[in-house]
Amino acid sequence: MNFIEDVLERFPSARPALLSIDEHGDRRVWHFGELIAISAGVSGALAARGIGRGDVVMTLLGNRIEWVLTMLACWRMGAVALPLSTQLRAEDVAHRVAASGAGVCIAESELVDLLPGSVEVIDMGQFAAILDEDRPQETPAAIADLDPAEPALIVFTSGTTGRPRGAVHGAGYLLGQRTQAARWLGAGPGELVWCTTATGWSKSARNVFVAPWLCGAAAMLVDGRFDPAERLEMIEREGVDVLCQAPTEYRLLAKRGDLGGLSAVRRMVSAGEALNPEVIQAFRETLGIEISDGYGQTETGQITGNLVDEPVRDGSMGRPLPGIETRVDAPAGAPGELLIRASTCPTFFSGYLGDEPGANAARLVDGEWWRTGDVVRADESGYLFYEGRNDDLILSSGYRIGPFEVESALLAHPAVAEAAAVSHPDPERGAVVRAVVVLREGEPGEALIRELQEHVKATTAPYKFPRIVEFADELPKTESGKIKRADLRGF
Repeated sequence: MNFIEDVLERFPSARPALLSIDEHGDRRVWHFGELIAISAGVSGALAARGIGRGDVVMTLLGNRIEWVLTMLACWRMGAVALPLSTQLRAEDVAHRVAASGAGVCIAESELVDLLPGSVEVIDMGQFAAILDEDRPQETPAAIADLDPAEPALIVFTSGTTGRPRGAVHGAGYLLGQRTQAARWLGAGPGELVWCTTATGWSKSARNVFVAPWLCGAAAMLVDGRFDPAERLEMIEREGVDVLCQAPTEYRLLAKRGDLGGLSAVRRMVSAGEALNPEVIQAFRETLGIEISDGYGQTETGQITGNLVDEPVRDGSMGRPLPGIETRVDAPAGAPGELLIRASTCPTFFSGYLGDEPGANAARLVDGEWWRTGDVVRADESGYLFYEGRNDDLILSSGYRIGPFEVESALLAHPAVAEAAAVSHPDPERGAVVRAVVVLREGEPGEALIRELQEHVKATTAPYKFPRIVEFADELPKTESGKIKRADLRGF
């Protein structure tokens, strides 16, 4: 199998595949034939730099065409794509390089300094030279015939008890998106889909362009920050048919009241965290369109959703996708951990980077059930409702934030002796990071809070910074000395 042959080459070469809008607002329509040819050239440039089948190629790029072309080049030649968030800091990037062994990174020029010296860099100037047809071009790599289990994509988890881990997905993960693309995303041939998520996340790797193309739709790629007024204007101007946003973005649009810029949209979907029923109701009452919430994990891909042609249950993450088996580890109607039968999930991951043979199978309950760590309850119709995490992961504005890196960043500040990060409810973001700090020196106060917040932003990805900082004389701990974060959530 190969994504280029199995998907892109099935379309007429002149058919529009992707609309890109750069940071300056300049737009360009890319056709399938162009993407095939240009990504082939990128594969040749990678091969000339020693990249071959099974080698890891990182990207440190925003939502720009170079990201798409690099992903396609990797999947053409059998290299493994590792997209990183542009919000990461040098320590975050170094950890991912060490874990993956990546030797080449395509990076925005202003982000190159984040990379360790062991990585060969292709910046935007060099990438432009690769695309310049007036310059000598490297011979494209051959299209590889890949086994479905052969590594194709790495996405790092958020981390809860330790550093983030790289979840490895095989080539079959890409075509395995067909079910969620058809039954949840719900785009149709010739439509335009805008999945607004940033690169480096599980949802971006599957829904920005993979799922739309599996539906025969075109994708929209916009490199820019979220602004409610601009978002509405762009959706209306470009005629977006299917919109996939984070819950926070829907919440902020709903607060405006005026949703006229969404009049062209036929279907709206959301994933990343639970979506408030009142937000769904606001869109329903204003536009007559319901937001279909869904659920998935880095390791599993999309698992549930309010499906096409089925009623939306407000506040529900929907029902399992057709063919995927789940169970709730609790008596009927009671909250319990959601488990997934791995063998029924076409997008289940192969394992984590550095795994010993058989490690993934050993993680499964009774040899077949994956523990999600998410607590849900099921109603009489099988709709699932998210209740919370049974670990310490923080879900904020669609980001999955592990407390470990937040705490590590805080502990790097000379004034901090101990720190704990926990989730705190927030009406717009769903939750925010709340830090409880024990000081080594200094005086508690607003000035120190701001200093600690800026320190975290500078040390790790800015979206992880604690929006709430409180001080305590000591942290609650178990007899073995572990922080009792559950106690802190009610601090």
